[in-house]
Amino acid sequence: MADQKIENLLNLALSASEEEREKSLELDVGYYPVARTWEVIIKYSGTLGQVREIAESVVELSNEFAIVTVREDRLEALAGIEAVEYIEKPKRLFFQVENGRRVSCMTSVQIRPPKLYGTGVLVAIIDSGIDYANLDFRNADGTTRIYALWDQTIPGNPPEGYVQGTEYTQEKINEALQQENRTERMKIVPSEDRSGHGTAVAGIAAGNGRGSKGARYQGVASESGILVVKLGTPREEGFPRTTELMQAIDYVVKKAQRAGRPVAINISFGNTYGSHEGTSLLERYLDDMSNYWKSVICVGSGNEGTSAGHTSGMLKEREEQRVELGVQQREPALNVQLWKSYVDEVDISVIGPSGVRVGPISERLGTQRFRIGGTEILLYYGKPSPYQTNQEIYFDFIPTGSYIDSGVWQFVLTPRKVVTGIYQMWLPSQGVLNQGTAFLNP
Repeated sequence: MADQKIENLLNLALSASEEEREKSLELDVGYYPVARTWEVIIKYSGTLGQVREIAESVVELSNEFAIVTVREDRLEALAGIEAVEYIEKPKRLFFQVENGRRVSCMTSVQIRPPKLYGTGVLVAIIDSGIDYANLDFRNADGTTRIYALWDQTIPGNPPEGYVQGTEYTQEKINEALQQENRTERMKIVPSEDRSGHGTAVAGIAAGNGRGSKGARYQGVASESGILVVKLGTPREEGFPRTTELMQAIDYVVKKAQRAGRPVAINISFGNTYGSHEGTSLLERYLDDMSNYWKSVICVGSGNEGTSAGHTSGMLKEREEQRVELGVQQREPALNVQLWKSYVDEVDISVIGPSGVRVGPISERLGTQRFRIGGTEILLYYGKPSPYQTNQEIYFDFIPTGSYIDSGVWQFVLTPRKVVTGIYQMWLPSQGVLNQGTAFLNP
């Protein structure tokens, strides 16, 4: 299948074998092999009546977005529905930067009128959960400051309109806090933050300092209410996905609107996939929701700054450029995105660490396969989408054994026709790569 309503990465995943998907870092994200279903993001116009007829489940989000679970053999029919504008597969998310109130100059804002401490505002933490018993998230009488907690990882009682996880109300959390020991608390509200990341972020954003002497570690909005979504990790690799994030944003904005309170949404997850021009369905959804109700969305960034996972350049006609990528030993999988103007015509060759060269690769839309040493490369030449005029050329490095070939790989770019000349290349998040796997000239 190669439908223009379906994003390039999903088209590549559909043309790959199940073994290739399993070995890839990204291709199997959103796929459930036992049921042979895909969870996908759709942008639509009108109603979802026809979508519901062929889907296994539909979670309707705000502003004509939806999360749809559909059998793989019905994806083509989904794309054929007139109301469906575009379909994307989910992507994995990774922890992003945490930072303190000191560098944000909060103290100087709060020591003089109007002394802004977040009174009447909700702070939403979409992360790895929260230690709800921590004193920083409790009032002076011991009751919780948490307005609601949706744990997407605990099945049983999802919020109305959603299909996964369990929602715990403020009353339920207070009931748990009345218990004398943790074991009894966890029987009532079994949600926990195993990594501590979400608790730390919540402390910075909204902790009241009651857990530290003299409120030394008071957060920014220390008098706000708190909304928490613990993102789901539905697959063994343990990373939440963009589909869970979109539902979380939808939930907290609607929750705040019903409460009649402004909401500041903190997202300390991210990934490196895409053209970085704000055109993916996730990015468009964030833009839409930032105009919905009284909301502001804050997304952490910065953790990838020293990872050398990005490079770029300017192409000139008849001038060859070589991009070198160092791959460390025992790297089980890797992918590389190359984004360029669709109207620029460029011959691309790939040289492996052993010196074996493949290319110039045929510039035809769709999936191609070739092998260098012990590494199979799936290549997808993309076409413009309804929201993206740049062209994506996606390389998925898959080992024929346990690991891809280590050493220096080279991408040789030989322009034939240049209109804009700008190209960008991206690696996956450093969180899934061995340290040192990086572009040599980032």
